[in-house]
Amino acid sequence: MMKTLLIERSTFLLSAQSNGMWHPSFNSAGLNYFRGMDQIPTSEADDGVAPGVVPEAALALACTNTALRRATRRLGQLYDDAISPLGLKATQFGLLVAINGLSREDKGPTLNELATHQLVQISALTHALRPLVRDGLVTLHPDREDRRSKRATLTPAGRSLMQQAISRWADANGRIETTLGPAVAGNLRALADLISSERFLAAYHGGLPLKP
Repeated sequence: MMKTLLIERSTFLLSAQSNGMWHPSFNSAGLNYFRGMDQIPTSEADDGVAPGVVPEAALALACTNTALRRATRRLGQLYDDAISPLGLKATQFGLLVAINGLSREDKGPTLNELATHQLVQISALTHALRPLVRDGLVTLHPDREDRRSKRATLTPAGRSLMQQAISRWADANGRIETTLGPAVAGNLRALADLISSERFLAAYHGGLPLKP
């Protein structure tokens, strides 16, 4: 059995395991919700209008960005509220999920692999990992083949806390799905995945409309 959860800009999959626990993973097409670790560039807060762009057009362009950011913050707060009783932040939960999903057998992902998956820079990643390491949820250790590279692995405590958080996350997601309705929620996920795709980026840089 599998559940599909709406997590803002990506799809979150929960697959039922034989032991009754849920195994989480994000689809590769979606932008990871937890990109919130990145700081918003200061240029995005500028009030100036780019040369050659009339104010009306600038406002129309900003409207899409502002609307998406407002929706993201609203949904993000609802999910944050769901897991905050466990002492986790959304970014920390995202890292636990990502480490678990990228782990193969007894080998966790390298920090570079994790940063690429989370779409963040190494400096932001290491900063976000510190409290998880401090609290005994994640361990960092040198790679066996390349000692210059570090790998992240969930501890038993980290895996247990992740499972508890998934249960709360799923409950919040179900309420959002009920509120929006399955059709609207599905369309929202599809649009979010489209915007986060390489196909959208290529069309944007080419100044072309997306092909069906």
